[in-house]
Amino acid sequence: QGLIPFKTISFGQGVNFTAGLDKVRTSPDHGTAYEIAGKGVADESSFKEAVYMALKIFKNRTEYQELTQDVLKKQRLKRER
Repeated sequence: QGLIPFKTISFGQGVNFTAGLDKVRTSPDHGTAYEIAGKGVADESSFKEAVYMALKIFKNRTEYQELTQDVLKKQRLKRER
């Protein structure tokens, strides 16, 4: 029920994100819109936002993994220099 106000306020910009998965999963805030499929009238803004958000999340996860892997080894290397 919390999605109704979210979709009303952010339509066209909203992104659903499923946290806690090992894969990144985002989706647009709209449904399938079968009634307008193939008519060339759909607004792709929310889809683009979902793709951009997925890329940002992937980048952040990758950066976090790089920064936190072998922390002790990195500290030893700093001391040796």
